[in-house]
Amino acid sequence: MRKNIDPTQLELLEEKVIKINRVAKVVTGGRRFRFNAIVAIGDGKGYVGVGLGKALEVTTAVSKGKENAKKNLVKVPVINGTIPHAVQAKYGASQVLLKPASPGTGIIAGTAVRIIMEELGVSDILAKCIGSTNTHNVVKATMLALSKLKDPYTVAHRREKSLQEIFGA
Repeated sequence: MRKNIDPTQLELLEEKVIKINRVAKVVTGGRRFRFNAIVAIGDGKGYVGVGLGKALEVTTAVSKGKENAKKNLVKVPVINGTIPHAVQAKYGASQVLLKPASPGTGIIAGTAVRIIMEELGVSDILAKCIGSTNTHNVVKATMLALSKLKDPYTVAHRREKSLQEIFGA
């Protein structure tokens, strides 16, 4: 069950455009152009959202994408600048593998995953796109993988152990 997150309570960073796509429709008078934009927003402290906006102009498409992203915010557990465990997700023909990394590694990822991780507030992560690198599907697979992450505090409580026992020293 997904809980709605109120974007007005978060200090959201500036939105980042992942991809802008120009679509042409051929009509008798020539071509009609429209734009769609994939936009990521986040607060840099564990909340991130991705949205798609479509319009006749780029700026309108980006603002629609930002509004859509606010509706799709998710809470992701971030520990010491990385994710708590490795996770893999598939959407369409795109598959994304996310692995935690030691401090100082940086964000080793492709463009779409990198932007999402920067908005999320992750500073160290290893990511690999397997299969199709279609930006729409990679973004959706990344968000699916992030939603699969389990909070280490609840896992430790369920196992009746401390975080030190699970993660080590």
